[in-house]
Amino acid sequence: MKVIDHAPQWWFLFADNDDLILDVNCNHSFIGYTFTICLDDAERKMYRAQGRDYIDTLARAIHDSVPILEKSNSIYKGRHIGNEFQDEALVAIQEWRALNT
Repeated sequence: MKVIDHAPQWWFLFADNDDLILDVNCNHSFIGYTFTICLDDAERKMYRAQGRDYIDTLARAIHDSVPILEKSNSIYKGRHIGNEFQDEALVAIQEWRALNT
């Protein structure tokens, strides 16, 4: 896994073999959490067409839909994979920061 793009204090985009994984930093008043999804085929196609502008839009959609709330109707609910990649993502971020600071 490696970091391929990021928006400071907002999101990280990772490549893991053929997968693209987006980790979004969400904050709602006193609640902060990260929400991580693997981009599906349509999202990968949009990313290839629009680049980081699309990732900004996707991150905003995830944030605004508040997928962690029980009553949320978010289309991203159920797609959170953060626990599966948490350790790998942390290593990838540390390696990326070492090369970019």
